[in-house]
Amino acid sequence: MYDIIIIGAGPAGLTAGIYALRANLKVLIIEKESIGGQISTSPLVENYPGYKSISGLELSNSMYEQYNALGGELEVDEVTKIKKDDDFTVTTEYDEYRAKSIIIATGAKHRHLNIDREEEFIGKGLSYCATCDGAFFKDKIVAVIGGASTAVTSAIYLSNIAKKVYLIYRKSKLKCEDILKTRLDKLENVEIIYNSEVTKLIGKDVIEGLVLNDSDTIEVDGVFVSIGMEPNTKFVEGLIPITEDNYIDSLDTKTNIEGIFVAGDVRKKDLRQLTTAVSDGSLAATYAIDYIRSTK
Repeated sequence: MYDIIIIGAGPAGLTAGIYALRANLKVLIIEKESIGGQISTSPLVENYPGYKSISGLELSNSMYEQYNALGGELEVDEVTKIKKDDDFTVTTEYDEYRAKSIIIATGAKHRHLNIDREEEFIGKGLSYCATCDGAFFKDKIVAVIGGASTAVTSAIYLSNIAKKVYLIYRKSKLKCEDILKTRLDKLENVEIIYNSEVTKLIGKDVIEGLVLNDSDTIEVDGVFVSIGMEPNTKFVEGLIPITEDNYIDSLDTKTNIEGIFVAGDVRKKDLRQLTTAVSDGSLAATYAIDYIRSTK
């Protein structure tokens, strides 16, 4: 029996684990893929307090080493179901575990373009987060792919950094709030390209351009893919309320079920950043610790 089982070993889950272990609780993290989540693939992190510059892999490894040094356990497995009775039963693909409390920190993945060389160019001109990586493209030419509110917000944000911003959308009308479209229309350095899909990425070692609809070519220094996120919440369907976009709806990391908390990008919120994930993890762990102590 564990005091807390944390599902997901990204920054939110690892932070929650560190907090719980320091409270002298028995903790297990279950992670289905790799330690560190999305941030582990980032070649450079420059917006995390305390570090002028650090690789995402180095930062996530440091978080895990701290968790491990405190005595935290880790299992590489995929959670398929959570059941509540007196405590909680967590069923995975290969095993079953019991815990007094659960913290869900499974994160969300950026939807990809699924075209050739996309993985190759990640961190070499291609990004999925304007607020994370926009500063690298000061006075350069960039493209934002997408037409919903997140993409338009990214284009507006980048207009203050880049010399030129292309907003490329596959449909004839943007799918964003009217107020965002009004703001966008006032920006002289943003050009909207409708009815276009990126079919090819051009470049030798870094991105140098894009091909649209297999015919038109534009030169860019950076590409920001903003076509949505895919949160990992299938295993809680029917147990915890999720939004239309499949995020977990919560109040300050608390869910509708006492003893289950949520942290990080899988949670419905306005800003998904490394710092907000860490904040969620510390808050969820604190609530879980209070819950366990109150039920003793």
